[in-house]
Amino acid sequence: MQCSLRTNTYQTSLTAKYCNPEMAQLFSQRSRHLQRRRLWLLLVGLRKSLAITTDALEQMKQHLEVTDQDFETARAEELIRRHDVMAHVHAFGAVAPAAASITHYGATSCFVNDNTKLILMRNAPGPSPSRTT
Repeated sequence: MQCSLRTNTYQTSLTAKYCNPEMAQLFSQRSRHLQRRRLWLLLVGLRKSLAITTDALEQMKQHLEVTDQDFETARAEELIRRHDVMAHVHAFGAVAPAAASITHYGATSCFVNDNTKLILMRNAPGPSPSRTT
């Protein structure tokens, strides 16, 4: 899978000066949206008693990795919806159509964003010795 460097690396004016490559990748757009998809899959799995199909779960599992095409779809959706999380819900639904109507069911954007950030922070390595001076 060919991936855009722009979506694989967290980018700010401070990244090059203070951020090691592992940290930049962890907090990248691709990593953040992958974690969102994992949260949506977890939520859907917990709601299996609500007649969620095995097909929906399988499609979600097969498309957890966020491709460059998914980012393009999300960009187009965001122009329409003016909402970043819902744009990615619709981009996920485009590749996992059996789950499109249930992906974000019962969740709020704050739930998705806040928990994604907490998981990324939990997974972050400690400071790099070479960057602490």
